[in-house]
Amino acid sequence: MLPRTYDQINCSIARTMEVVGDRWTLLVVRNALVGMTRFDEFQRSLDIAPNVLTDRLARLTEEGILERRQYSQRPPRYEYHPTAKGRDLWPLLTAMVEWGDRHYAPNGAPRLLLHADCGQPIVQQLICTECDTTVTPDEITTMPGPGAQPAVA
Repeated sequence: MLPRTYDQINCSIARTMEVVGDRWTLLVVRNALVGMTRFDEFQRSLDIAPNVLTDRLARLTEEGILERRQYSQRPPRYEYHPTAKGRDLWPLLTAMVEWGDRHYAPNGAPRLLLHADCGQPIVQQLICTECDTTVTPDEITTMPGPGAQPAVA
């Protein structure tokens, strides 16, 4: 079994994978972002074991990605709503949708992401903050950031 943490790796992707990198978590987040809020909705749509769903909802709440709100006192029942941190996962999910549609949807996209105002498809783009142009992966370079660790000799 792979470890849940990547303590020896100073990498934002590794940190993100620690939180959302298992089999079910991003699917739970996806459902929350499209309006599902209740345990039975998540379970029904994903066909996920209740103990696994309970664990994922607890972790997402603990990480501040979902907020748990009580909607019934007898019996106590809760809804799960995306926080701002959870909504910040939309670009990641959008990129995954585009990639999956391009490489694993031979009959076409199973769901379309459309702009609510005009009804047209949306696309994920990388935009330069200085010149406001779309950048391709071939036009990207990397360098150590302020959180980089000194190179090990």
